[in-house]
Amino acid sequence: MKELESYKLGNVQVTVSETEKENKLKVECFDGEYHSEFTVSPYEFTNYRRLMNQRITQAYKAQHKEGE
Repeated sequence: MKELESYKLGNVQVTVSETEKENKLKVECFDGEYHSEFTVSPYEFTNYRRLMNQRITQAYKAQHKEGE
């Protein structure tokens, strides 16, 4: 599967790649400790990227608070 984009949100590395399913992208997140992945449509990724990034950041902050 081809990687389309990779970027950092603070200390969370986000990688977006194609999937075998048509019209789906895989978003992988990893901060060195926690890994998560989910799928989105290209439309969602393009039009709701800011919201997605906010939710990723909040989820990782919450995960680290639970781990304390």
